[in-house]
Amino acid sequence: MSDDGHERAGHEQAGHEWVPGRQRRRFPGISSRAYEHPADRSALVALRKLSGFDTVFKALSGLLPERSLRLLFLSDSVRVSERQFSHLHTMLLDACYILDLEKVPPMYVTQDPQPNAMCIGLDEPIIVVTTGLVELLDEEEMRAVVGHEVGHALSGHSVYRTILLFLTTLALKVAWIPLGNLAVMALVTALREWFRKSELSADRAGLLVGQDVRASMRGLMKIAGGNHLHEMNVDAFLEQAEEYDSGGDLRDSVLKILNVLPRSHPFTTVRAAELKKWAESRDFQRIMDGHYPRRDEDGDGDTSVGDAFRESAASYAGDVKTSKDPLMKLVSDLAGGAGDLGGRVRRGFDGFRSPPSAPEGPADAPREGGD
Repeated sequence: MSDDGHERAGHEQAGHEWVPGRQRRRFPGISSRAYEHPADRSALVALRKLSGFDTVFKALSGLLPERSLRLLFLSDSVRVSERQFSHLHTMLLDACYILDLEKVPPMYVTQDPQPNAMCIGLDEPIIVVTTGLVELLDEEEMRAVVGHEVGHALSGHSVYRTILLFLTTLALKVAWIPLGNLAVMALVTALREWFRKSELSADRAGLLVGQDVRASMRGLMKIAGGNHLHEMNVDAFLEQAEEYDSGGDLRDSVLKILNVLPRSHPFTTVRAAELKKWAESRDFQRIMDGHYPRRDEDGDGDTSVGDAFRESAASYAGDVKTSKDPLMKLVSDLAGGAGDLGGRVRRGFDGFRSPPSAPEGPADAPREGGD
């Protein structure tokens, strides 16, 4: 790391493309509020404001196998250091430096062909990446992933991620108890909805660390389609997200909800589209220009639950208003007092189908171009 407040890239992994050294901005004292998705933020603020929250989670920590997990990774994985996976060690130090995370979390590489990474732990976060992920991504793509996990650590997500893992395991153990299983699964479903939003937050943190939106896109694309970058195209991948959002009828909208419920992560095309939208936003540019909330000025203790929920509600309302999904368009139309609901019901599900684009002709207004 350089002394002028910037970080320099310059490592090459065998079998991956060369990456020229370049400077990256650092964000001293940055608050996680700067990059957190509004829905993620409101859930965290509400949890932290709950009376007895700390007591409950400390009690739960005695039930969670956290110490066992730490010992497992220590004994059966490779701890990243100057002597082991040194290029990942440098990335980790750089990510913590850029986001100004004072205590560098331990990081492990575990043998698993499935590309994955996680940040877990109640007392102190630890980062785990699989060999499948290390072998899949090039340096700049991996840098975004390491920044993603450091973003989880800075936001305090590791605590809730550990609870989610524990409850998911518990749900399997009590599956034979009807009411007990329903109660646990209700909590798991709610936590998964929050965690999907927290992944969008961490993707933003990864972009702040890597500062290369195309690399972030490539990483997501490889997670979806494997190490066949020469066969894939970022713009075409983003077009899939557009088709997913706008295609089909009301039946497809319901199926989308059912498909995403059991997942802890949003779909990769959706993540790519969300990240691209944020990268082009004024909020991102302001952060890059050095204008962002700082931890010593805007801590969680000064944030009201009401303000956080209003921000979250505004975000959801904006998503509904701009979404091209048939169900979301119906909700938006009804909220605005528009739309022939009775006619749509009489026509059946096809009445909720997105209307086809009108054919181009001399009388048509010119369409927007570009991606």
